[in-house]
Amino acid sequence: MTVSMVPVCTSASKAATRTARPSAYPSFASYVRARQPVLLRTARSLTANPSDAEDLLQTALTKTYVAWDRIEDHRALDGYVRRALLNTRTSQWRKRKVDEFACDELPEPEVTPVGDPAEQQVLRDAMWRAIMKLPARQRAMVVLRYYEDLSEAQTAEVLGVSIGTVKSAVSRALGKLREDPELTPVR
Repeated sequence: MTVSMVPVCTSASKAATRTARPSAYPSFASYVRARQPVLLRTARSLTANPSDAEDLLQTALTKTYVAWDRIEDHRALDGYVRRALLNTRTSQWRKRKVDEFACDELPEPEVTPVGDPAEQQVLRDAMWRAIMKLPARQRAMVVLRYYEDLSEAQTAEVLGVSIGTVKSAVSRALGKLREDPELTPVR
């Protein structure tokens, strides 16, 4: 008498068949190696951040890997992964946190008064005339410190002087600028 071994649990036999067929996973790996650049471009078109696009593609490929044995037509894998990308992105979008709340009063932005451009230009011209009255060394230090936005150490290095020299020269120059009669109406 021959007894054939028929598995009682069909899901267990499917799992055993899946683990017995190692050829499905190398083909998945080769698919990912071959198609990843194209799929990443698709993911980037769905998100604004390149890092989010990589995460999105990773999630979609994970879903594809899990369903690899169930996909019958491997010629349509790109479509399957694209659909997984789109569904995953839609799910993320639906789950996003909303930071806006309804309130009784509308928040209005503070209105900052914008000065007259002609007055601003007059002020710039007066400032440059006052700076041009300074001695050359003080003028260079003021321009490097405040117009070029260099630190005291950087200014000292550029001019080949000590930091203390920069501090004292800039202090004297600012004092002269404060006393300049052309800049008095501004204060």
